[in-house]
Amino acid sequence: MKKPVIAIDGFSSTGKSSISKIIAQKLNLVHLDTGALYRGVTWFALQNCCKEDGTVDVNNLFKNFDHIHLEFKSIENEMVLFLNEINITKEIRSNEVSENVSNVAKQPEVRYFLLGYQRKLAEKGGIIMDGRDIGTVVLPNADFKFFLTASLEERTRRRYQELLGLGIATDEKQVAENLAERDRIDSEREVAPLRQADDAIVIDNTEMTKKETIEAILNYVNNF
Repeated sequence: MKKPVIAIDGFSSTGKSSISKIIAQKLNLVHLDTGALYRGVTWFALQNCCKEDGTVDVNNLFKNFDHIHLEFKSIENEMVLFLNEINITKEIRSNEVSENVSNVAKQPEVRYFLLGYQRKLAEKGGIIMDGRDIGTVVLPNADFKFFLTASLEERTRRRYQELLGLGIATDEKQVAENLAERDRIDSEREVAPLRQADDAIVIDNTEMTKKETIEAILNYVNNF
């Protein structure tokens, strides 16, 4: 029997990736963090395709797609992102990448570049994919679609704690401003904007623990 395809979309710092990872383990599915892919492209751009003022030269980035090879590898039961055989798991969570990823991700060329890769991985089923346009664009025929949301205040707290845990220096005000700006860019971009799929199940986890959110999703999947 073919295993399900699950799409989880939502705002930044709603726990999409960590929650999807645990659900994948419980249901024996492959987990793909699509946000990490866009962060990987952004990190490449910041290292190789910047203008003199430090901003990303997107046209130069497009010309360098052939030099970008992204791959997830399983290391100690963790899916780790490699760019051209280099582990960039920590680098893609930096403030610099966070401040630039929405601008890079909104480029139609970038989204098309990654679209085929994402869909190919889901062809055989048995995958849970999280991002911002999975249920609406990448996997519109997914067996299950969920949309996670939470208040900006709670998401700021979570993101701030995550950065501290990674040893990345920051402050809460900067985190809040970054999240708000990413919300705006992701929701207003012309290509594949962040929005809830019409048939998605919405879960507001502002006052829910990660465990409670996972249980809510599993209840829907197991009772289907």
